[in-house]
Amino acid sequence: MVDGRWRVPRSRDGFCCSCRDHRAYRLGTSITPAYPIHPITLASQVLALEGLAPGRIRLGIGTSHRPIIEDRFGIPMVRPLAYLREYLTVLRGLLWEGASEFSGDFFKVTMELPAGIAPTKTPVPISALRTNAFELAGELSDGAITWVTPIHYILNTGIPAMERGAEKAGRSQRPPVIAHVPVAVSADREAARQAFRNQFPMYSKLPFYAAMFSDAGFPVTSRGEMTDELVDELAVSGSEAEIRERLLKLHDLGIDELLISQVIVHDAAEELEQLSAILANRIL
Repeated sequence: MVDGRWRVPRSRDGFCCSCRDHRAYRLGTSITPAYPIHPITLASQVLALEGLAPGRIRLGIGTSHRPIIEDRFGIPMVRPLAYLREYLTVLRGLLWEGASEFSGDFFKVTMELPAGIAPTKTPVPISALRTNAFELAGELSDGAITWVTPIHYILNTGIPAMERGAEKAGRSQRPPVIAHVPVAVSADREAARQAFRNQFPMYSKLPFYAAMFSDAGFPVTSRGEMTDELVDELAVSGSEAEIRERLLKLHDLGIDELLISQVIVHDAAEELEQLSAILANRIL
C-alpha cells in the first residue's frame, strides 16, 4: 500500500510468481504489518511459499504506525511492542517448532501443523526503531530491520540493545541487523535531498521517529522537517563510484546487511539501471 491506496499486490503474492523463475534468489518481505493478519494465517501463507522456494524465504514483521493501523485499517493499536512479542512467539513457534500453545493478553492459541508438514524454520526478523524493539529482536527474532534510521544510531544504540536481548535469552550471538538505506543515483546533492524528502515525507512528523532522530543527534525543525544533516545521514547519493564506496563503508562499520531502496531524482528507469549495476557488483 502506498499513500493509503492499494497499488501493488502483497509481496507474498508476488513471490508466488517469481519463486520458480528466479531460483538463485532469496526472497524477503521487508515489513509485513502484524495487526491486519493473524499469525496462524500468516504462517499458513509462509508454508505455501516455502513449498515453492524452500529455504529462500525471510518473513519480516512489524507493528507499522498508528496513522496506518488505526486511521486506515481501523484497528486499535494498543501496547504495540507487547503485541509484537506475542505475535512473534506464536508465529515463530509454528514455523520453527511446528506448534504453538500460547495464552497472553492479545493471543490465545492452540495450534500445530498438520501431520506430515514439517516446520520450515523460516527466519522472522522484526522491525526495530527504539531500544526496546532492538532488544526484542535480539531476544526472540531472527534479525532487526530498520527503516529511515541513522546508521550511527543503529551502531551505537540498536546493536548494543540487540546484544543485550540475545544475552538475556541465552543466545550465543545476536541475529543480524538489516539496515534500510535509501540511495539516489545523482551527484546533485540538493536535488537528491529534495527527492528523498518528497519520497519519505511522513517520518519526521511521526512522534516515535522524531524522538529517535533527536536521540541520534539530528532533531527535526520546529516545523517537523528533516535537516540537511539528517537527510545526508539517512540517504546515500553521488556518483556510482561514490555510492559503491559508501555502501561498502557501511559494511565495514558493522552493518550486517543492507536493504536498499531507490530514491528517484529525475529519471526512474535510468537511475534504477544504474543502481542495479552498482548492486550487481558481487563485492556487496
